[in-house]
Amino acid sequence: MKLKFCGLTREEDIAAANETLPDYIGFVFAESRRRVSDREAARLRARLVPQIQTVGVFVNDDPAHIAALTRDGIIQMIQLHGDEDAAYITRLRVLTDAPIGKAARVRTRADIERAEALPADFLLLDACAGRAYGGSGRQFDWSLIGKVGKPFFLAGGINEDNIGRALQTGAYALDLSSGIETDGVKDPVKMRRIAELVRRDNK
Repeated sequence: MKLKFCGLTREEDIAAANETLPDYIGFVFAESRRRVSDREAARLRARLVPQIQTVGVFVNDDPAHIAALTRDGIIQMIQLHGDEDAAYITRLRVLTDAPIGKAARVRTRADIERAEALPADFLLLDACAGRAYGGSGRQFDWSLIGKVGKPFFLAGGINEDNIGRALQTGAYALDLSSGIETDGVKDPVKMRRIAELVRRDNK
């Protein structure tokens, strides 16, 4: 199982990622307390070791902007968290060949099925938190997942207490943000512990 640390914003976060070596890190370009500008993301990306892939998180963004970030090498994968539909994803594919993922805010099994029907390469399953597009740190009912026909990242409230169960969901990757934070800041100790738990399970 792969591991993604999302919402990195500081050079210290990058240093911790370089030490713990998750498979992916995420830069949030949508409205959020973890949001980074294009320039900040480029600066942080330059300090990241090359074996860690970068994922851009977007909400209803201009496809040309997303494509430019992939073209410039700032991100290698795309994660769409807004109201992007099949036409949007198709338009984005014309502009970039980077893998595209679509987030599903899961309340029922039907939410997963609707996202699965879209022409995305992978899914991200997250909790539904009112009108928010993600990043709530809440866990949804993982028993709703069942069989999913595409690789999926599992997000929403994953931490040291429940990662054992998360590792049993069949996810392609676990995606953590608030679960590796202390007082709203990325915590290198928590990042290290989570990475160790995932690697131990992968043995």
